[in-house]
Amino acid sequence: MAIPAAAGVLVVLLAWLAGPGLLGIGNDVLGAPVQAEVTKPAPCGGADTKETVKFTVTGKVHEGTLDGCGHGQGERVEVAVPEVLPDQGPVAVHVADTSMGASDARRPLGLALLVFACFSGGMFAYLWLSIPLRPQPKPAS
Repeated sequence: MAIPAAAGVLVVLLAWLAGPGLLGIGNDVLGAPVQAEVTKPAPCGGADTKETVKFTVTGKVHEGTLDGCGHGQGERVEVAVPEVLPDQGPVAVHVADTSMGASDARRPLGLALLVFACFSGGMFAYLWLSIPLRPQPKPAS
């Protein structure tokens, strides 16, 4: 019983020390959210669709490319703008609501599920090993 329990505790401890990347949760901050206006919409029929948006940061209007589709001309969307903006050319922006790491509740939930999986595996191993072996009946001669 002690070995499966120790193995489960070790797995959970290693997962905790590995960080949020192990459970597919990124802490990448894509930038500050800014209101943008769609200037050139893209239909959702093709692959690798990009829309053109314009937004204002510190009083200067910038143009950006948004990986997305289906927005209307002049529609307002909230985008994540990188911290450092180039002086010229379009900036690659992302929709702010869909950025990775938007929900901090995923890490504790993932670790709780990992703890439950370790407990379940340990209990299965314990029950499997505690089943008494039944002697096979001798064939009648």
